[in-house]
Amino acid sequence: MALTNAQYDAIMHEYEERRYLHRQEQEERLQNVYESVPGYKELDDETASASADFGRRLLSGEKLDRSVLKEQLAELARQKQLLLVEAGYSDDYLDMGYTCPDCKDTGYINNEKCHCFKQKIIDTLYDKSNLRMLVKKANFRNMKDSYYKGEDLVKFLGAKKTAEEFVNNFGTDYQNLFIYGTVGTGKSFLSICVADEVLKKGYSVIYFSSIGLFEMIAENTFDYKAKDELRALYDDIYNCELLVIDDLGSERITNLVTSELFALLNERDNRKKSTIITSNLSLEGLQQAYQDRIFSRVTSNFKLLKLSGPDIRNQKKIAQKESEDFH
Repeated sequence: MALTNAQYDAIMHEYEERRYLHRQEQEERLQNVYESVPGYKELDDETASASADFGRRLLSGEKLDRSVLKEQLAELARQKQLLLVEAGYSDDYLDMGYTCPDCKDTGYINNEKCHCFKQKIIDTLYDKSNLRMLVKKANFRNMKDSYYKGEDLVKFLGAKKTAEEFVNNFGTDYQNLFIYGTVGTGKSFLSICVADEVLKKGYSVIYFSSIGLFEMIAENTFDYKAKDELRALYDDIYNCELLVIDDLGSERITNLVTSELFALLNERDNRKKSTIITSNLSLEGLQQAYQDRIFSRVTSNFKLLKLSGPDIRNQKKIAQKESEDFH
């Protein structure tokens, strides 16, 4: 599970907050019982004093039978429980409440992360990824091949199979994907589907539009006050386990963009961190738009998935319009 120290600390702080709030709730219930159940507080005080007195006597050197104290405390507990139930309260009214009873709001069970902690990690990673809204529509469950025909369908099915293998082998087999083709053929959709599945497996994923990524880098590069922000941005884009750059070629291609893109591809390859790039550019267009060394990086280090066919977005709009006209 890939979390920064700050993210891990934030989750642990949330568990501390949970336990604090539940302790407060338990204390409020206890005060309510003290006020409404005659004799309960006296029995509680007697329990505390019996334990304290036994401890003092042990410290003074007396040899005492611990079973005697155990029986005394058990009897006091029985009497308190009887008073509680007779007053109309449930027998677990004063038990500590937990948001997750399995780990008792510690996040761990026998030194293993609890299911609730694992879900917290995934939620944190989704928030970090910029993908939370996108995956509601773009996921493998909603992927359809009905928009493709003939050779376009063959390419789509091949790309889908490669994408599924990428997900299944993620974490054990270092791979990169370059998904390219004409406008509206499902490239971004497929990349988001992959990102969603990788996130569900608990890996860190960050999704950027190409324009958004390079604008952010440029803004922080030329702002001398933003050194920390730039360092954090590089830390994210170099170290996240999957980086998705959507619609490469839509940004204004400058010397800064080409140098930053090469550094990004080179650094992530050195660290064996997977990258997915989508683009409307053909391979020839990619070579013309960027330096040869970037073209070489992509064609040698990425699996090339080409999608073709009519613009699916236009097909959906036409189908929607026909449906509205029909009704």
